[in-house]
Amino acid sequence: MYPAQFAAVYDRLMDDVDYPAWAAYYRALLSRARDGAPVRKVCECGCGTGSMTVELARAGLEVVGVDLSAPMLEIAGDKLRRAGVSAPLVCQDMCRLQLHRPVDALVCPCDGVNYLVEDSQVAAFFRRAYALLKPGGALAFDVSTPGKLFALEQAPCYEDREELTYLWVSARRGNLVDMSLTFFLRQGGGLYRRFDEVQCQRAHTQEELRAQLEKAGFEGITFYGDRTFAPPQPAQSRWHVTAVRPREG
Repeated sequence: MYPAQFAAVYDRLMDDVDYPAWAAYYRALLSRARDGAPVRKVCECGCGTGSMTVELARAGLEVVGVDLSAPMLEIAGDKLRRAGVSAPLVCQDMCRLQLHRPVDALVCPCDGVNYLVEDSQVAAFFRRAYALLKPGGALAFDVSTPGKLFALEQAPCYEDREELTYLWVSARRGNLVDMSLTFFLRQGGGLYRRFDEVQCQRAHTQEELRAQLEKAGFEGITFYGDRTFAPPQPAQSRWHVTAVRPREG
């Protein structure tokens, strides 16, 4: 669970992300997975501060945002109000996902599945996603590739902004990458406040993800390169994945 300090700086760290374009790509992925059938109701898992949630709602979708971090959801709620759109937000572990009614699609953008480090967590999330999709519904998510994650430990990285400086050091443990981040946030009067954040991500292989999706009952499992509709290429840093709950009968 992200602490309030990290939630408060998250959008500054992600200010180079083109969320409208990313949301449009996700809508296109879902349309492909569903053979053009419309998507009206969608659940976004790991919605964080709600940037993607806002864009999906602006596109006319009925969105439910789910995240484990209450501070992140508080920011998401403010962001939705400022944007003039609405979406219910639920503080919930996506491995124990519960919704009032099934949805047409479920998305998990921006490394959400990388944070599922145990096989049991991945299996639980895929099972819950399958259970909460309507027949013919689609799951779409993205993961950072093993090549990207393992490259992080080669050297520490840092960024020095006027109001925020952070240091990032990563260490590999098998298929896991531990990330230690130290932030210095300008407070005024020449003073900075320090806080630390530790995260862990798992480098999933395509074979592992496909096996888990098939075990959960999904069909039509497709891997795409980073925001393309072509198969992944070796040097790409991100895979997008879609899978479909079979139609009944």
